[in-house]
Amino acid sequence: MQDFTSHKYTDDVLLQRLKSMFAHDYDCVAILLENQLIGFCGLWYQTRHYSGKSCELDHFYIDEPFQGKGYGKQFLDWITSQLKTKCYEALELNAYKENKAGHRFYEREGFEHLGFHFVKRL
Repeated sequence: MQDFTSHKYTDDVLLQRLKSMFAHDYDCVAILLENQLIGFCGLWYQTRHYSGKSCELDHFYIDEPFQGKGYGKQFLDWITSQLKTKCYEALELNAYKENKAGHRFYEREGFEHLGFHFVKRL
């Protein structure tokens, strides 16, 4: 079985993927503290049959020294506020199964665990 969480890609591969992502309904937002990048998140916009107009968080991340200090909540609240002003109906995400602290954070923030995300490498 392939481990998707530790796979390394070259900078060229990552740059090409990022360019492709921005060509679709994708944004990237960041949280700064005194001009220091402390977190970021990709946003995929779509309409889904089960959730309506929705946004999927992609790699919601707060740098480790800043975790547990309220910055993740502040960042997520800002994202949520921005989406509500644009009439989005749902916010979704995937989280690695090993990320227990992340699971607790998302549940505290009102996310429901609805299922599992499966990947098959082609």
